[in-house]
Amino acid sequence: MIASAVMLLVCAAAGAFVLISVRGTAEKYKTEEVVSTAVRVSYLIKRERLPPVILDEDVSAVQVVNPTGQIVSTSYDLSGRPRMAAFRPSESSAQESKVICRSPAYPDQCVIVVALRVPQSDGQWLAYAAGSEVPWYVSSELLMALIGSSLLLIGLTAFGTYQTVGRALSPVEAIADKLAVITTTDLGQRVPVPKYRDEIRRLAETANQTLDRAELAVEQQRRFASDASHDLRSPLTAMRTEIEEALLHPESTDWLVTSDALLDSLDRLQALVTDLLQIARLDAGAAPKLEHVDLADLATRELDRRQRKVDVARELEPGVVVVGDRLRLARLLNNLLDNAERHAASLITVRVRLDRQWGALEVVDDGAGIPADQREMVFERFTRLDAARSKDAGGTGLGLSIARQIAESHRGTLKIEDSSVGARFVLRLPMAGGV
Repeated sequence: MIASAVMLLVCAAAGAFVLISVRGTAEKYKTEEVVSTAVRVSYLIKRERLPPVILDEDVSAVQVVNPTGQIVSTSYDLSGRPRMAAFRPSESSAQESKVICRSPAYPDQCVIVVALRVPQSDGQWLAYAAGSEVPWYVSSELLMALIGSSLLLIGLTAFGTYQTVGRALSPVEAIADKLAVITTTDLGQRVPVPKYRDEIRRLAETANQTLDRAELAVEQQRRFASDASHDLRSPLTAMRTEIEEALLHPESTDWLVTSDALLDSLDRLQALVTDLLQIARLDAGAAPKLEHVDLADLATRELDRRQRKVDVARELEPGVVVVGDRLRLARLLNNLLDNAERHAASLITVRVRLDRQWGALEVVDDGAGIPADQREMVFERFTRLDAARSKDAGGTGLGLSIARQIAESHRGTLKIEDSSVGARFVLRLPMAGGV
């Protein structure tokens, strides 16, 4: 539609230009023709062969006026008509032409009138010749030719544009049709990729990359829901088993032992629910409450209030201040300490230091360590390495995932780095002056 409208404007402009150019040429030719007629009449005046009525078919629309202003000769078509014009050439020119509308001789039209001065012994004679003015469209044949060619060009443009746009957008239609049938239960499908390397191919590749990420995210959510339901069911099953066994043999049940077992299951269930709620808040993108936090002070407070299961060595450099949410950072540190306590042989080392523009917090245990190819796996939800399953009795499988999410929400990083012994978790956060 737009291309057709543009072509319409182009054709209109081109047609107007052609008409103006051709009309100018036609007017010039018509004026020369009228001048030629006036010159022929001037020859008759010079030879004194001028009849009262000129019957020559090649001489039409002519009037001759003598020095006293009387019409002494006229063409047959103007016999009995009044004088066609009253102007006369200037003193510096022998002829002059004008377009006169509704003159006494031509009351219903506009004509080109040429006045030619002819000097004679008795004074200045004037020969007037007239011709029809060229219309704005020059001729009906030219106008029809322009209109026909313009319509043809507009039609060809519309057809060509429709075909071109149709071919160009057919891949988009295919992509849209495919996206319309993809659902959350069938994310394995992908949109077709055009063979030409253009913007539409890039769109299709981007759409497929988005579908890849969506499929991965949905799969992770499904796995997360499955793992969460399994971990929630385990303490509930243990509690039900304890209660049912106690009810079957109430007279021989040690209720204190049963209560302790139930409390252990409740503690695990509460820890798991707390971690799930924390993950839900982090996934929702809740913004942290930012304040200046001294990492050494934070570590000191958290270590002082914890019950020690293994020895803790402190290497805390003062003045390492970051901007963050104190409660979330405390949760991150406690998650790292919980993990370290479950795997340490006898010692945990907590370090706070300045690492260039970063504030670094390290938690190192002297346990078996984590192989380099499995260091990223431990940050996935409900992931436990085979070595950890044999001795990890209290973890939910979510602590390290929560810790990394908290670090990333503070524009920081949490990684496992090389250590001479055990596992070394390193948290890096931007310093307060660089935020």
